[in-house]
Amino acid sequence: MEPLPSSVLPAGVRARILPPSNGLDVHILEAGFETPRRPAILLLHGFPELAYSWRKVLPALAAAGYHAIAPDQRGYGRTTGWDPDYDGDLSSYHFLNLVRDAMGVLSTCGHREAHAVVGHDFGASVAAVAALVRPDIFKSMVLMSAPFTGPPALPTPGAKAPPDIHAALAALPRPRKHYQWYYSTRAANADMQHPPQGVHAFLRAYYHHKSADWATNKPFPLKSWTADEVAKMPTYYIMDHGDNMAETVAKVMPTPAEIAANRWLTEAELEVYSEEYGRTGFQGALQWYRVRTSGRFNREMELFAGRAIDVPSTFIAGASDWGIHQAPGALERMQKVACTQMKEIHLIPGAGHWVQQEQPDEVNRLLLSFLKR
Repeated sequence: MEPLPSSVLPAGVRARILPPSNGLDVHILEAGFETPRRPAILLLHGFPELAYSWRKVLPALAAAGYHAIAPDQRGYGRTTGWDPDYDGDLSSYHFLNLVRDAMGVLSTCGHREAHAVVGHDFGASVAAVAALVRPDIFKSMVLMSAPFTGPPALPTPGAKAPPDIHAALAALPRPRKHYQWYYSTRAANADMQHPPQGVHAFLRAYYHHKSADWATNKPFPLKSWTADEVAKMPTYYIMDHGDNMAETVAKVMPTPAEIAANRWLTEAELEVYSEEYGRTGFQGALQWYRVRTSGRFNREMELFAGRAIDVPSTFIAGASDWGIHQAPGALERMQKVACTQMKEIHLIPGAGHWVQQEQPDEVNRLLLSFLKR
C-alpha cells in the first residue's frame, strides 16, 4: 500500500507508512517532522473518517513547534494488518489494544511520550483510555465531540438489569433503533459500501446531516436514557426502524448548490474519503462499535473502575453537534467525575459534529491555547 499522494495534502504535510508495530503497518500524516526533538501531538480520528480529517490542524501544530502525527487507525484507510472479516478476531479492536496501537505509533516516530493526545468522535474514546491508563506517556488530553464518562463500574451483586431500551425504541408509535446497534449488524457494511446512490453520495449526505449546514441540528440536553427521550435525536443517531444508514441520510442529501457552496469539505476532499472507503469498506471501522455494544471486553476496563483521568484536559465540540448529548448527563459527568483536570468545555458556533473540519481556525486557536498552558 502506498501513502496518500502529496497532491491531496496541504503544504508541509507528508504521508508515510511506518514499520510494523502491534501487527500493523500504520499509515500516518505528519507535520513538523523536519525538526528533531519537537514535542509530539498525537491526533486520533473517528468514524467515518481518516487521518486526513486532521489536514487543517496538522500545519498549525507544526507552525507552533510540535511534531503532529495523525494515523489511520486500526480498521481504517491505508493502515494494513487488521482483520476485515465480520467473523474475524474482534479482540484486536478492544480499547486497550487500540491504545497499544497509539503507543506503537509514537515509539516508531521516535517519541517516548506525547505532549498531548487529541481524539475526535470514536478517537476520543481511545484518547481518553490512553490518558487513563498511561498518563506517564500521554501527558495531556483533548477530547472532541464525544464526552468520556469514565471506565465501566464493577458489577453490583443482585442489581437488576436495566430496561431494554432497544425493545422500547422498536415499540414506539414511530418505531426506531439506535445507530450503534445497527452498526453492529452484519448488514451495515454492505449497506454503506454499496448503497444505491454510491459511496461518494452516501458520505456527502452523511457528513452534511451531522454538520452545522443541516439547519435542523439544534441540540439540547436529554433528560434520561429512555426511548421517548433519545428518540428526540435526529435519525442519524436514532434511526427509523426499517431504514439502513444509506437510506437514512439519502433523505437529506444536499442540493447541488449546497454542495458547490461547501468550503469545509469540497468535492475533491470528499473524494479522498470515498475512494478509501470504496476500497476498504467499513467493516474494520464498524468492529469498534461491535466491541462497545457487545460488552465482551468490559471486564478488561473494569480493572480501572473508579479511576479518573488526572492529566490536564479540555473538550471541544460544535455547538450544533448532537453527539455531546447522545448519552444524557455525559458532559457533566466528564467534567465533574471522569476528568479531574478538565477546566473548560468549548462549544464552537457554526460547527456540527465535524468540528475540526467545519471550523478549523477556532479549533486551532483553542488547541494551541490549551497546549501552551
